[in-house]
Amino acid sequence: MISVCVIYPRTERSRFDVEYYMQKHMPMTIKSLGSALKGVTVETGVAGGEPGSAPANAVVCRLLFDSVDAFVGAFTPHAAKIQGDIANYTDVKPVIQINEVKMSK
Repeated sequence: MISVCVIYPRTERSRFDVEYYMQKHMPMTIKSLGSALKGVTVETGVAGGEPGSAPANAVVCRLLFDSVDAFVGAFTPHAAKIQGDIANYTDVKPVIQINEVKMSK
């Protein structure tokens, strides 16, 4: 299993519309990826590691797939639509990282 992490770094001036992301972008993304998508989590930053500090990231989304090939096959046909929607909820360029899931409970 692999996890595609979509990380939206937070800055003092960055904009992120969580309501739009949750109500519009994520349902569209989930529908577009279809049965290849095995699970999804969306986490919003609430604090940093130091007491009283701001979170490093506004949002971290994890999309689970059986393999990199499964992700590429599901994402590629819808990439323009999914990526084209980013400007509707943020002015931050997301950082993408694909991980192999070693443990999940």
